[in-house]
Amino acid sequence: MRKAIELSIENVRSGKGGPFAALVVKDGLIIATGTNRVTTTFDPTAHAEVVAIREACRALSQFQLSGCEIYTSCEPCPMCLGAIYWARPSKVYFGNTHADAARIGFDDSFIYQQLKAPAEKRVIPMIPLLRDEALAAFDEWERKSDRVPY
Repeated sequence: MRKAIELSIENVRSGKGGPFAALVVKDGLIIATGTNRVTTTFDPTAHAEVVAIREACRALSQFQLSGCEIYTSCEPCPMCLGAIYWARPSKVYFGNTHADAARIGFDDSFIYQQLKAPAEKRVIPMIPLLRDEALAAFDEWERKSDRVPY
């Protein structure tokens, strides 16, 4: 955790992004690190946890992080939490809380509210379109005998 905190401070000082960093650890070894790169890469998904997960999966040549632990300088936001659940690490440790992040302008409570709202009531309109045609891809997936479940 101290390394994640150190990287988060370095990230602020270097001007490369927000005050967030994350590590993926396996068997006591750091497999990957990530820092917030949203503003420098023009990528709203470049949060520290997502960057670290991507790097760890590449390093391990797998799409899940079974047996790994994530250390992150702050409690994960909804997007990062989703990525973490898809990656399936064994544990996640965090430093700052989401309330600490909200205090300095990183308030994700609005996103949590939007997740609970029905699609038609969300601030950004979510409009179903061509579902019958879109189901063709799901039908193909179901018939595929060599699919890799994830």
